[in-house]
Amino acid sequence: VQLQASGGGLVQAGGSLRLSCAASGRTFSNYHMGWFRQAPGEEREFVSAIKSDGSTYSAYFVKDRFTISRDNAKKTVYLQMNSLTPGDTAVYYCAARWDVGYYTRDAHEYEYWGQGTQVTVSS
Repeated sequence: VQLQASGGGLVQAGGSLRLSCAASGRTFSNYHMGWFRQAPGEEREFVSAIKSDGSTYSAYFVKDRFTISRDNAKKTVYLQMNSLTPGDTAVYYCAARWDVGYYTRDAHEYEYWGQGTQVTVSS
């Protein structure tokens, strides 16, 4: 599976961005897709994920601001981010793993990674 993330950019606090992650491969619908982020000097952290059955789970800091979704026909996963704050500034990565049924926030359990897209939120 190859992943291509896009949609990052510069936005003011309170603004919105929609990240996309396009995947190659024939069995996208069977993959568990996740978004992670990494700020300068920080470790990569889990943001949100969506399983093959469409169920989702997110990090505590997402609250109701971010929404993850997927379009299996387009082999794409999205991350709609609203009410952005400077604390959301980071490189955002999409990741994939074969869905074996359980939830995971552990980056080490994701086998495939996109190249990252920069999100910068100004105050």
